[in-house]
Formats: sequence, C-alpha cells, structure tokens
Amino acid sequence: MSKRTLKRQLNLFQVIMLGTAGTIASEIFVLTGHAAGISGSGSIIAIIIGGFLSYSIALNYSELATIYPETGGALTYVREAWGKGLLSFLVGSMDCISSTFYCALSAIGFAYSLSVFIPSLPIVPVAILVIVVFTLLNIRGVSLVGNAQILLGGSLLLMFGIYIVYGFHSPTGFNVNTLFPQGRIFQSDNLWQNIAAMLKTIALIYAAYVGFEVIADDAEEIRRPDKNIPIAILVSLTLVTLIYSLTMTVTMGTLSAESLAGSETALTDAVAKFMPKGGIIMMAVAGLVATLTSVNSSMLSATREGFTLSRDGLWPRGLARLNRYRVPFVSVLFIGLVSSLITIIGLVDFLSFITSAGYLFVLFWSNLAMIRLRKKYPAIHRPFKVPLFPLTPVIASLTCLIVILFSDIKPLLFTMGVILIFTVYYYVEQGVSSWVQSQKSETLPGRSRIIVPVLDTSGEDSLIGLSAILAQSEMDINICLMSAVTDALANQPELHDQFVQTINSQRKAVLDKFIHYAVERNVPMYTKMVSGESLVHSIQEEVAIDSNTKLVLVRWPQKHVSNNFSEEAVQRLSRELKTNLGVFVDRGIKRVNTIMVPVGSGLHCQLAIHLANDIARQENAHVDYVRVLPASKDVEVLEDQMANLQEVVITELGELPSNAVLRLLFSDNVEEALLAEMNENSYSLIIIGSTDEYELNGYLFGRVADLVAESAPCNVLVVKRYQSATASWLRHQVKRLDR
Repeated sequence: MSKRTLKRQLNLFQVIMLGTAGTIASEIFVLTGHAAGISGSGSIIAIIIGGFLSYSIALNYSELATIYPETGGALTYVREAWGKGLLSFLVGSMDCISSTFYCALSAIGFAYSLSVFIPSLPIVPVAILVIVVFTLLNIRGVSLVGNAQILLGGSLLLMFGIYIVYGFHSPTGFNVNTLFPQGRIFQSDNLWQNIAAMLKTIALIYAAYVGFEVIADDAEEIRRPDKNIPIAILVSLTLVTLIYSLTMTVTMGTLSAESLAGSETALTDAVAKFMPKGGIIMMAVAGLVATLTSVNSSMLSATREGFTLSRDGLWPRGLARLNRYRVPFVSVLFIGLVSSLITIIGLVDFLSFITSAGYLFVLFWSNLAMIRLRKKYPAIHRPFKVPLFPLTPVIASLTCLIVILFSDIKPLLFTMGVILIFTVYYYVEQGVSSWVQSQKSETLPGRSRIIVPVLDTSGEDSLIGLSAILAQSEMDINICLMSAVTDALANQPELHDQFVQTINSQRKAVLDKFIHYAVERNVPMYTKMVSGESLVHSIQEEVAIDSNTKLVLVRWPQKHVSNNFSEEAVQRLSRELKTNLGVFVDRGIKRVNTIMVPVGSGLHCQLAIHLANDIARQENAHVDYVRVLPASKDVEVLEDQMANLQEVVITELGELPSNAVLRLLFSDNVEEALLAEMNENSYSLIIIGSTDEYELNGYLFGRVADLVAESAPCNVLVVKRYQSATASWLRHQVKRLDR
C-alpha cells in the first residue's frame, strides 16, 4: 500500500532555526525567576545539567529520525516498535494535543506581551489573529515556515547575544559576588535539600529543552535527512543550552537570587540595570519574537503529528489530504481551528498543564522504543548510531521519570485524565467501526441503483454488461433497465389495451435479452417502463423519485442513428441530471484487462478513479493512472506532479491499489499524448472525467474528453459527477483564486 508523502524542502539552516528558535520560547523569560527562588545560584548548575541530560534524548531522536525520516516523530517510533495499537494512538495524540495547546499558549503569550506596548489591546482576538496568520503561512508550504523561522529566530538570537555580551561587559551587569554571595553556590548546608532543590529545578526547566522534537516531527520534509537531522538536532540543542546557561548566569550575576525569586520579569529586571537605554524594549521585543517562533514551530509539529495519525488510520483520514504545495492543509486548518477555540473558551491556563506533562509522556515512550527497535531490528541501516547504547536511552528514560517525580501534581493528574479520555475514545471508536462494518455486511442488496435507458435491444449488450460489473462491485446496487414512451402515446384511450400489451411484451423482451448479465454477476436487475414528455425528462423524473440512483449510464451520441441518444439529449442530461452520469463509447468490449484513467484535479476525475478501481477489482484488471505534463522536464516539477497524482488517487481510494501504477506522459498537447498512449498500449477501457461546466466551450464534456471519446481505438467511458449549482460555483471561485 502506498501512502501520502510530503516534499523535502527544508535545508539545514532552516531546520537548525526551527529547532533553536522553536525551543527558546517564553519559558526562559518566566522560569528564570522561579528557578532562582527554588535553588538560588545553584539553578545555573541545574540548567546546565538539564541541557546535558537532554543530549541523551537528542541522540536517541537523531538515530530514530534518520532510520525513519517520516513525519510523526515519537508516534512513528512507537508504531514501529509496538505496532498500530492503543499505545501508538496515545503517544501520537498526546504529542499532537500538547503541541496544539502550546501553540495556543504561545499566541496568548504574544498578545499579553504586546499589551505592554498597547494596554487596551484585546487579548483573545489578537491571539486568534496570530494563529490565523501562521495557519495561512503553513498552508502555503513548509519552506515559508522555515524562512519565517530564520527571520524570527535570527532576530531572537541577536537580541539574546546583545543581552549576554552587554551583561558580561557592563560595570553594572554581571558580578561574581552577586552570583555567589559569600562564595556560596547552594542556599542550604544540607546536601539532600540541595539535591532535592536541584532536581525540582531541573523538572521545572526540562520541558524548555525539548523544542528540537519539531525536527523529528517534520523529518519527512527535510533534505538529506541522514546528515541534516542529527546535525540540526545537536546544533540546536547546543545553542539552546549555551543561551539558557549564559542568560541565567548574566541575570543572576546582575541581580541577587533573593530579588529574582518568583519574578516573571527577571530578564527585563536585569537588563534595566546594565542596559537602561533601550534594554527593556529590546527584551520585550525578544519576548514577542520568542512567542511567535513557538507558535510557528508548535503548529508545524501539531499539524504533522495530526497528518501522521490520519495517514496511519488512527485519526479521521481526511486530515491527511495534501494541497498542491504538498502540505497537509486539512490538518493545518484543523489545528488552527482547535488552537483558536482554546483561546476563545478561556481554558488556556488549565490546559497549559498538558504541555509539559504531555511531552514527558511522549519522550518516555520514544526512548523505550529506541531500546526495543535495537532488539527488534538489529541489522537495520542506521545512518546515525547512538553512542554508549543502551546507556543513552536508559539515562533518557530515567531522566523522564525523575522529572515526573519532581513535577507539580496538577499537570500529572490532568495528563492522566486526558490519557484516560483518549483511551475511552479509542475503544469506543474501535467498537463503532466494528459495528458499522457488521451493519454493512448485513445490508440487503438493492438499496441503490444504476439506471440504464434501453432504446432498443439490438445494441445495448456492452453497456448493460458494464453496468453489471459496476453493480457487482458493491453489495447494495441493482440495475434498472428503463424504457420510456411519450405522454401522447400513453394517453390515447382507444389504444390503451394495445399499449399495455406492447409495453409488457417489450419489458419481457428486454429482460429475456439481458437477464444473463444479472445471473452471471449475481446482481439484481429489473425493467421499468415510464412515460414523459421526452426520454431525458423521463430519466430526470425517475432520478427525482429515487435519490439513491448512483449512476445513469447511456451510450455516446451518434449522428444519423435513430436508436441512440442525440447530442442535444446528452447535453441536457449533462446540465440537468441530479446524479452521476456515464456516457459509454462502445467499440466491442469483451473482457476488461487494462484500464487507463487520465487524472487531473477535478471532481469528475475523482469519479473516474473510483469507477476504474471498482471495475478493476471485479475483472482483476490493471489500471494506469496517467497525467500529461509539458514536454520540458523539470526534476522538481516531476516530483511534485507525481506526488500530486498519488495524492489525488489516494484521496479517492484510501490507498494506491497493488493493481495500479502512476505514470507521467510528456507532451504539449494533452489529447495527442493520450491518443498516442492508447495506440501504443492495448487498453480495454479508457475512463475519463468531464471538464467543468465553465470550461466546456461548446463541447459535450470538454475538448480532451470529446476527442478521446471520438478517436480512441478502444472503449471509452466519459463520466460526470453530480454537484449542486452552489457547490459548482464555489469550486469555480476556489479554482480562480488558486491560479
């Protein structure tokens, strides 16, 4: 089974900035004062130890992400270690929801930081606006996300660099005696109290180091992942550790631990002393930028985790749909919407507990997955190999447990509650899915139907044979062989008896002629005689009576042939029929061995893909899904077009079937390329979608479809999927905006 794949667009510098700037968030501004209140000057040692312990996780992620350079991060590793079950669902869901909440929290943090400059600023609308901006940025492509992170992260690193340099060199800045009053590092003489304070401080700041996880979450979009992922993870963690430890040193060497204890403005308090002119504004801007980089990176993580959960079938499959930029735009919209709702409903403070505790849950299981995967796949290719195995993952797992033990009880309880909710949802969803499948298997046939208008019994065999194949592909479809007479004839009283006798004999003749198709395929078939002002009107009335009509199947119009549909009749059906329409060009179909489907991005093409798959499953046929590109072959364009072709097919079918292949043809003339392909390969059937109404330009179903139908050496089925006038107009407007 093939699956959707993202495009590798991010270079090394973009990835480093995603990991670095995405990690340096508002925590360093808020946690510095809290850390000083817990362990005083010892907090510097705690923050260095926290960074050092984070290397064990960073090394594990470097190995795992290069073995599996896919989206999803921890979800991917847990899935490979233990399979697609409850555990992988919980890890992926907790990772996604943690990133989503963190995105909302960062947006709120930005609004509050901006309110320092604009006191009357509405917090929630500004936070939502930030989320909307980054949602649109993510939809347009991950490369733009990476460039935005370079711009924001570069300015953030510059401001922290100025803070550190000025802090160390200013006479009113860093002082050793302020950092270590009376030469003391620890506040207490009791060793165990100092150790407990250090561990509590590490637990407090540990989550502020794991921003490099975004690199693993987005591994599928990184160029040269075997080299760039380990470099980016380790470089970003090193930069973050240096910035955190040097910033903490400057801050606590400028103001005493007692004055900083509990302060949430420690950095601005310190910069006001050694850089009074512009320092406060600079750090306030740095706080704003830090929240924006956090929104950017956390949204990227959350959307890619949601995409992976959907692609694996653990979340609704619609979230895995890609746009023309190869971005999971439905997942991006979903995460953006949820993040906005979190800010609106006002539960941000309470839900913030899930961020740190949720990450710990995810990190713990990803480290255990590392150990299991080494045992499960000892010979697998490892572009990067963790040193000192198994010590490295053991240290990482123990660190997570220590941090959990010394964390606040509230986030742990809340996390347990969320895990319980997800567990209940998982089993309920599994039960509902099983029930739905059982109901489908017990559904009686005959609920939906394919209508085949029969003008006479001499030339409809191939058409009815095709309808029987389609009906066989689903359990609840029958075939209605419909004949029609005009109202004028039906309403002549003097001819009533003769009319009834004629009708009954015609229905019997039709059924006798074609019943063998129903018997051979084991599908229900019946005949129906209707009256109306015209054949087209009769078909429309019949569809209106039964909205479960899935398809009307007619023959391609031929000029000067009385027992066939006219072009005018087919045009009217195409415009007015309120169900799917198929128009068949019969060139002597016997057995369907090979099918070609020209694939665009339109609604009608999706129906062609679906019908081709149905026929291929019944006939054990091979399907070529093809797309015609200009003769000039640009490598990047080829990759994008092949991925988009795959996306269109998978969106319709849920997978790329084993009996199907994707092919690209090259020509500046689409219809010539398709006809040349048909002449070169002996296809049994071509299924092609119509052009939208707005682009018909006098053709029945568009220039390409009409020329293929008229010139192809094999059977052709032109299809048109029904859509309401409103839906058609909306699709047209979207296409115009997308050009």
